[in-house]
Amino acid sequence: MTAQLKYIDIGVNLTNKRFDKDRELIIQNAEKLGVVKQIVTGTNLFESRKAFELSRRFPQRLYSTAGCHPHDAKDFELTDIEELHQLIKETNVVAVGECGLDFNRNFSPEQDQLRVFEQQLELAVECQKPVFLHERDAFETQYKLLKDYAHNLNGGVVHCFTGKSQHMQAYLDLGMHIGITGWICDERRGVELYNNVHLIPSDKLLLETDAPYLLPRDLRPKPKSSRNLPQYLPHIAETIARARNEDLVELTNHCYLNTERLFGL
Repeated sequence: MTAQLKYIDIGVNLTNKRFDKDRELIIQNAEKLGVVKQIVTGTNLFESRKAFELSRRFPQRLYSTAGCHPHDAKDFELTDIEELHQLIKETNVVAVGECGLDFNRNFSPEQDQLRVFEQQLELAVECQKPVFLHERDAFETQYKLLKDYAHNLNGGVVHCFTGKSQHMQAYLDLGMHIGITGWICDERRGVELYNNVHLIPSDKLLLETDAPYLLPRDLRPKPKSSRNLPQYLPHIAETIARARNEDLVELTNHCYLNTERLFGL
């Protein structure tokens, strides 16, 4: 039954070097299991260019985002804004990001993160493309800034959500979608998410792998490689459906339509 369903993976790091040897095969293998479209994540200007070029090689199958991850904010120059702006205007680029705040590791100073995040929110408003959000240990600050722009944004998704239920609700109240990864399959760290995923309205739920990261821990047989793949998205969907006590076909159809609607696919 799973192979008959259609999925869209909203977050795949297909430009990652771990896919250099078999990138096209990975795309094909995912399609065989119903993952018919993938959105390739751009994390800085260089990676956003690569993601866009990859999407052009696989029209109607791959799309991309363009932005600057908070880890890379310290290297984002004022002159990079215009180039990012032009990239975001491209048809295949369907969202602004990955952008947001990460105060967990602070690879970039907080002030740089805030500056670059706000610049990208302004681009998202101007270009009217949704935001693809990252947030870790920075909820209060990120929420406050996002709230200032939310009424002018054309939607967005909190990518790879792993936070508390009250944070989830706050993002939902701003009109954001919630992206769920294989984190929900982790019996050590994902229990709270597993118990709370039913709180996401059906029209606000999106599916993603974040490949090659976040390999679902409960895959059986266990893959020999720790590399996560977009072909595992149906497994994540099955876990979410079980956690929500929802029919898999119904859940998958909702998520597919939600993704098409948000990103204009």
